[in-house]
Amino acid sequence: MTSPRLQTLILYARNMRATAEFYCMHFGFASSLEVVEGLIELRATKGGAGLLIHQAAKSVKLGQAGVKLMFDVEDIEGFKQKAAAKGLAFGATHQANGYAFANAKDPDGNPVAISSRGFRA
Repeated sequence: MTSPRLQTLILYARNMRATAEFYCMHFGFASSLEVVEGLIELRATKGGAGLLIHQAAKSVKLGQAGVKLMFDVEDIEGFKQKAAAKGLAFGATHQANGYAFANAKDPDGNPVAISSRGFRA
């Protein structure tokens, strides 16, 4: 028996299309942006987990720090410059044990981060 693997994350959104477009524009996901079975599917074009965008119920509290999506980026400052040109501002770059990271928020206030941790020596 094989071990389960994380393949897909579901994100709840107030505006499904805006959230899907955000992840496509800034993090390279591909999508038709069509709502199928109540979900918008985003495919990771360079490997990694896919995302399903689901309509959030009014009772769902978004923007909490219970989950943060972290994307591996080798050149943090270069990525931040490209993201800023497309309207996404990351906070300060923080240095950790041999890697750097920076934080931002998606349209629903959910935390996202870029990190060079996966590329450290």
